[in-house]
Amino acid sequence: MKRRRLLLAVGLVVSLGLLWYSLRDLHLGEVWTALRYARYGWLVPGVAVYFVSVWFRAWRWGFLLRGSKPLSANRLFPIVVIGYMGNDILPFRLGEVLRAYVLWRKEGVNVGATLTTAVVERLFDGLTMVLFVLFGLLFVPMSAFLGRLVLVASVVFFGALVVFLFLAARPDLLRRLVHGLIDRLAPVRFRPPLLGFVEGVVAGLEGLQRARDVLVLFGATLWVWLLETAKYWLVSFAFDLHLPYPGILLMGGAVNLLTALPSLPGYIGTFELGIKVLEGIGAPSAPAGSYVLVLHAILLVPVTLLGLAFMALEGVHWAEVGEAARIRETTG
Repeated sequence: MKRRRLLLAVGLVVSLGLLWYSLRDLHLGEVWTALRYARYGWLVPGVAVYFVSVWFRAWRWGFLLRGSKPLSANRLFPIVVIGYMGNDILPFRLGEVLRAYVLWRKEGVNVGATLTTAVVERLFDGLTMVLFVLFGLLFVPMSAFLGRLVLVASVVFFGALVVFLFLAARPDLLRRLVHGLIDRLAPVRFRPPLLGFVEGVVAGLEGLQRARDVLVLFGATLWVWLLETAKYWLVSFAFDLHLPYPGILLMGGAVNLLTALPSLPGYIGTFELGIKVLEGIGAPSAPAGSYVLVLHAILLVPVTLLGLAFMALEGVHWAEVGEAARIRETTG
C-alpha cells in the first residue's frame, strides 16, 4: 500500500511539473484563437489512421503470443483497445494487466506470457522511438533539457531490451534461476502457480529467440509507429503548422519515450512536452500548444470510449478490474 501511494505521489508530481513546464509560456487567448479557427475535419482521417495502427498492434501481439495460442488480430483488437482504455483512466499502467486478465479469462492464455509480451512490445516501441528521435535530430534540434530526458529513457529501453534478448536466448538458465529463488523464498502452497507463471514468461519470450522473429517484430513495430505518426502529421494540418515530417518523428519519438516516466493515467504531462519540442524546431507557441492538446485528446477519448464499449461486449465488469490489480500485485 505504501509503495502504491508513493508511486501515485511521484506520478502526480511528475505530471504537474511537466505540465507547468510545457504550458508556462503559452498565452491562453492565443491558444483559444488557434482552437477556434482550427480545421477539425483533419481529425477524422487522423483518428482512422490511428485505429489502423492499433489493428496492426493486435497483429504484432498475436505474433508474440503464437507460442501460447494462435489468435487472430481481429480477435485481439478489442482486447488491445480495452488495455489502452485501462492505461488512459487507471493508475499504475493497469491497462496492461487488464488486457492480460481479459485474455486469460476469455482465451485461457497464461497471464505470465501475456504480461511478458506486453513488456516486449514496450521495449520494441521504445527502440523505435529512439530511432525516430535520432533520425529527427539529423534535421531539427532539441533543447538540452529534453535531450537529457530522452537520453535517460533511451538507456533504459536499450538496457532492458538487451536483458530480455539474453534471457530469451537462454530459457533454461532463466528457469533454473527463478526456480531456485521460488524454492528458497516461496511457501510450498504458492510454488505451483508461481512456477506456472514462470513458464508463461518463458513462452512470452519465445518470440525473441530467433533472429528472423526479432526482425519481423521490429518491422511490425516500425510500421505501427509510422502509421501513428502519420496521424500526428494529419492533425497538424488542422492548425496550419506546416511541420516537416522529421519534426513530427522527433516530437512523436520524444513524447512517447518519455511516457516511461511515472505520470498520471493517460500520460498527462509527458505528452504535453511535445509543445516544447515543436517550439524548439520553430513552431509558433499558440498553434503548437493547441495542436498538442487536441492531439492528446483524440489519442485518449476515442480509444477510451471504444474500450469501454468492448469491455461491455466482452462481459468484463468493473469489479473484475480489482482482480486485475491483484494480479499486478502478485506478479510484482
